Amino acid sequence: MAAELFRTTGRRMKQMEQQMGQMRQMTEMQISSSSSSSSSSSTSPTFTSSMSSTKLRKVSQGFSRTIEEHSGVQRKTSAVVESFSQVQISTHIPEGESVPDFEEKLRPITAQEGDNAVFKAKVTGNPQPTVNWERASGFPLSDATKPFYDNIDNQHILKIKNLTLEDADVYKCISSNHHGEAIYSISLVVTENPALDFKKMLRKRGVEKREEKKPPTEEEMLKILSGADKKDYERICTEHGFTDFRGILKKLKEMKKKVEVEMVYVLKPLEDITAKADTNVVFNTILKLKDPNIKMQWFLGAELLRIQYSLGKYEVKQMGTKHMLCISSVSLSDMGTYTLQPQKVTERQTAVFEIRLSKKTDAPLIWKLKGKEVKRDEKFDVSLSEDGLTYTLKIKDVKVSDTGDYSVSIGDLTATVPLFIERNPIKFTTHLKNVHVQERGNACLGCEMSSKDVHIRWLKDGCNITASRRYIFMREGKRAEVIIEGCELRDEGEYSIVCTQDNDSHEYVTSANLTVDERFASLKSGMSDVQCPTGSPAELRVVLDDEKVDGVWLKDGLEISEQSGFQVVKQGAIHKLMFRGVTDAHEGKYTFRAKGAVSEAVLTIADPPEIDSSVLDLLGARPVTVKAGQTATIKIPFKGKPPPKVTWYKDGVEFMEDERTKVERTGDCTSLVLSRCVREDSCAVMLRLKSDCGTAVVSLHLNIIDRPKPPQGKVEFLKLSGKCIKMKWKAPRDNGGKQVTSFVIERRVAGKKSWTRVGEVDSSTTVFSNDKVEEGQVYQYRIKAVNTEGMSDPLETEEVRAGEPIEPPGTVSQPQVSNISKDTMTVSWTPPTHDGRALVLGYNLERRKKGSNMWLQVNKELLTDSKFVVDGLVEDVEYEFRVTSVNRAGAGSPSIISNAVLAKDPIRAPGLVRNLCVSDSTNSSISLKWTPPEQGDEPSGYILEVRPEDAKEWKKATKIPIAGSGFTVGGLQECMKYHFRIRAVNEGGLGEPIELSEAVLALPPPVAPRFDLQGKLKKQMVVRAGTVLCLHLSFSASPPPVVTWFKDGILTTGREVITRSKNHSQFLISTSQRSDSGVYRAHLKNDYGEAHYDINVRVTDFPRPPTNLRLVEEVTGTVTLQWDHTPDLADDDDQGAHYVILKQDTRTASWFTVAERVFSSKYTVTGLLPGRKYYFRVVAQNSVGDSDPLDSKEPLIIPKEKECIGSLQMKEYASPSHQVKPTFLLPLKDHAVHRGHDCTMSCAYQGMPTPKACWYKGKSKISDSPRFWHSTANGVCTLVIPTCGAKDGGEYTLVLENSLGTAKCSCCLVIFDKDDKGLLESLTNQANKDKLIL
Repeated sequence: MAAELFRTTGRRMKQMEQQMGQMRQMTEMQISSSSSSSSSSSTSPTFTSSMSSTKLRKVSQGFSRTIEEHSGVQRKTSAVVESFSQVQISTHIPEGESVPDFEEKLRPITAQEGDNAVFKAKVTGNPQPTVNWERASGFPLSDATKPFYDNIDNQHILKIKNLTLEDADVYKCISSNHHGEAIYSISLVVTENPALDFKKMLRKRGVEKREEKKPPTEEEMLKILSGADKKDYERICTEHGFTDFRGILKKLKEMKKKVEVEMVYVLKPLEDITAKADTNVVFNTILKLKDPNIKMQWFLGAELLRIQYSLGKYEVKQMGTKHMLCISSVSLSDMGTYTLQPQKVTERQTAVFEIRLSKKTDAPLIWKLKGKEVKRDEKFDVSLSEDGLTYTLKIKDVKVSDTGDYSVSIGDLTATVPLFIERNPIKFTTHLKNVHVQERGNACLGCEMSSKDVHIRWLKDGCNITASRRYIFMREGKRAEVIIEGCELRDEGEYSIVCTQDNDSHEYVTSANLTVDERFASLKSGMSDVQCPTGSPAELRVVLDDEKVDGVWLKDGLEISEQSGFQVVKQGAIHKLMFRGVTDAHEGKYTFRAKGAVSEAVLTIADPPEIDSSVLDLLGARPVTVKAGQTATIKIPFKGKPPPKVTWYKDGVEFMEDERTKVERTGDCTSLVLSRCVREDSCAVMLRLKSDCGTAVVSLHLNIIDRPKPPQGKVEFLKLSGKCIKMKWKAPRDNGGKQVTSFVIERRVAGKKSWTRVGEVDSSTTVFSNDKVEEGQVYQYRIKAVNTEGMSDPLETEEVRAGEPIEPPGTVSQPQVSNISKDTMTVSWTPPTHDGRALVLGYNLERRKKGSNMWLQVNKELLTDSKFVVDGLVEDVEYEFRVTSVNRAGAGSPSIISNAVLAKDPIRAPGLVRNLCVSDSTNSSISLKWTPPEQGDEPSGYILEVRPEDAKEWKKATKIPIAGSGFTVGGLQECMKYHFRIRAVNEGGLGEPIELSEAVLALPPPVAPRFDLQGKLKKQMVVRAGTVLCLHLSFSASPPPVVTWFKDGILTTGREVITRSKNHSQFLISTSQRSDSGVYRAHLKNDYGEAHYDINVRVTDFPRPPTNLRLVEEVTGTVTLQWDHTPDLADDDDQGAHYVILKQDTRTASWFTVAERVFSSKYTVTGLLPGRKYYFRVVAQNSVGDSDPLDSKEPLIIPKEKECIGSLQMKEYASPSHQVKPTFLLPLKDHAVHRGHDCTMSCAYQGMPTPKACWYKGKSKISDSPRFWHSTANGVCTLVIPTCGAKDGGEYTLVLENSLGTAKCSCCLVIFDKDDKGLLESLTNQANKDKLIL
């Protein structure tokens, strides 16, 4: 390979010699190549090595072959396809019907041959659509393809077993009904399985002994791989049995790098040179180039030297392998690192070829690439310089396809130069990121490259997985992804993507780790025991909290296999075990086990209870009849599994077992036994058989027969006369279970014990008349019911009289007492309304003392009148009375007791109340007092009445009489007049009223106004402009005073809001102004006096700006500012008002404070730099804030120092020779400066001849920097640092040098902010001790 490269180089050298001979007419020719970005015309070379054209063409051919092979793989496998279409045939679709549609979309599948593929479709539509499967290529479905319908999940499934490469196609699922059809197309991509290919090659052969072939050595393997493509490295190593694949790749990379580096051999390196100014320097080196066409370029640092435009500054010479760079008249600007590098162009940049002729020519100049003429277009730009000597060819957006030999011809002259391109390195705009997933989850690792024209390989733990069917690889543009579906624990590891590109031997790798956590699930819903009848379907269901965890079903500890009667279903996180028809063999204990979750349940057969239908018919046809006193037994057979619960009910209420009631039960029969039955045992009997799987009920009637019950209710006598007694009754409630045949009637005389039968009637009637009675005789009757079982108990009547009955009279009215004295009273009453059908013979009057239970009859004989005077009473004793009426049937009921009456002579009513007057009053109350009356009996209280002046009705002041001789009436309306009157009262009645002669006003006693301040409101008040001014005063006065507010002695009628009440007043200005300042007075006045209170209010505001700014430059480097005072500065109340002076250098946008707290209208600014422009600003400031700024309209320019006039011819003065070595008279001092302020450093020196001054910051020279300004004059050196920043802090040094020697002086500069309080304090302390300027 090296020999071939040398031969190619030799041929190139001969061609170059021939071309140089042809170009003998040109005195100067230069071909150069430079690189520039597509967006800029400036050059930016970045290559450090170059490659030969032979190697470039080989890489290009390999790249083309790679593209062809890659496209061949795409043609071999099917592309991923997914599409959907829907067509409606019917013009009108009835309500409730629809065109077929897919509820869940299908997914494309990529699988290796030998695997299984399953497509699932869920279809909707009405009428129910039909579903067909087809292949888009037109080929029929293979024999291994099976379409079927899943009744459980309602899905149409197409299953393809043992995939082959011929199965790769686009499959269509067609769903149709008479309204239209829907088609869903998805692709099936089948990739080759290397394992299957190897199995296909297996043949049955006899065993032959062969000699084992030894694997090649490392050197042999390197030779084999050096001529192969990268993608075939792994296959070649496998074929040759070489196992150290990663080691051989590493050696191969190192070998290729060595070959590239050795394209240029350095026989003599460049050497460092130190030279004086204005001398000439020559750099030389000896290089051996493998390709003599490689053009070398000189660089200063990273900048390309433009030799042809240097005006003779630089000269490049080459004599064979010796390369020289000559630099004439070197200066300080020529210092730096010089390098010689191969000419190169970076991909996607612009390559430039230039050729310069010795003279103009009219012959056309033609550029060619690989023999074809290059014409000007968007890719190529051909231009000619203004002098007509320089021709330029620009190739924009250089790509690999643009490499090759470029030639230029003019007439018979031809020159050729190759174009080499260095590929841009591949960059990962997005690296692989670590992924953390759970087992059976999906993981996606992806990255994005800077270019899409790259080749990629995926590695897992260093092993190539690009061809593995375990992974899904996605590539779209610049992005590449690998997807691992259903991650397993073995998928954990480091994943890497290796990117390569043509013409670039580097491999670009990014890696990330995939962590797979073992997945555990917990039960979200476990199984429960199931009971079901034989032959019915059943289901056991478990819900986990993770749908990606599988489980296993067990029955009685053994794993369930797919067999008849079972179906295992998994729907996401739901796991089901389904039974089509349960039999006895399915009974048992079932267990579901998954990682982290276990659930158990028992399946049992449960048939509902059942009773023989013949038994039901028999019991329903007729009741069970039993005589009273006998035993009733009801026995009913049944069947059911498990045995049901047996419950007997009597009229809906459960039978409770006792000594008479027993419930017997066997496995298939139950009995109800009632011993010693009674008539009450007759009932509706119900048997209920209940189990978990059903209920059976049978009803029957139990009839107990007995003698009937007595007739019902009270006997009604329809007729009671001296000749006949007629009665009526009701039939018995219970006939004893047998029809009542008749009723037997018996009677007896009142007071006798024996009964006599007086008659019997048929059961159809319940009326009997007894004709054989004696008038006035009292009888009692009884009636009995009769049936076949016997006679009932009797129903007895009350005693009745034969003839008209007489009753005692009714009750008289409540007695009334009048004419009361200490020993007599008159009692009267009203006769009773009911006389008892007989004449009232008279009345009995009774009395008793109150509280006693003993009644005494007042009369000895019946009283015939309804009024009677009772005498013989005891004084001061309370008596109660009652009256009873009497006829021939006897005495009636006593009357209601009369009210208690005290035996006492009557009391006299009181006389007039004396001396009624007002004792006190307030805004809401009036107090009165009076003297008791002299006439009449002593009063028990007083009734006080009140009436407003505008009302006519009197109202009582209290609900009960007033006990004392004074009272306060509250709740009155202020300033209203009221009339009052009063009367005395006792048991004898009300006295005559007495009234006040005049109405009384509801007001307190008169009081002169006075203020109630209590220290809340001060005499002085300061308010900021724009805020609320509120003056609130409290006072007291009676009557309420008139409130008036004054400002500076004038009544306020402005923007204020004044509120007034009886005891308060408020003065409010919502938005105060400066003009609101002044003395405010609140004035109070009523009929009994007046008062006032003064408050001095000052409203402060931002100061108004000064005016008429004038700039006067009296001294060089200074300026005097003059302005007119702001009106607010003269205000005596604002003692803190002042001015702040600021300046702004036009080179910066910031303002810097020059002076603060300036009280005059004039200020001189110093320290201005010559040649700078400045703006100035004056701001007024007080305790509230700053005014608007007053700025200078035009910038002030500080003139530079005047230069010496060189044109004057002056006679030289021959001074005496006095030479002095430079020394410092006053050295530099350390400085501390606010950030943003200027800093001026100066020192005094002596020296003759005048020394040269040079300033340094650290070790860097700053004398020539435009950032700083310095001057040296009259023995003073000055350095000005404008607008100091943090980077300006440090050590500054001044070096003075003349022919006798040098002198140095240094100082430190510290930059600080206003907030650096600690630093500022330390600097202040240091300034007090040392020479530090603040």
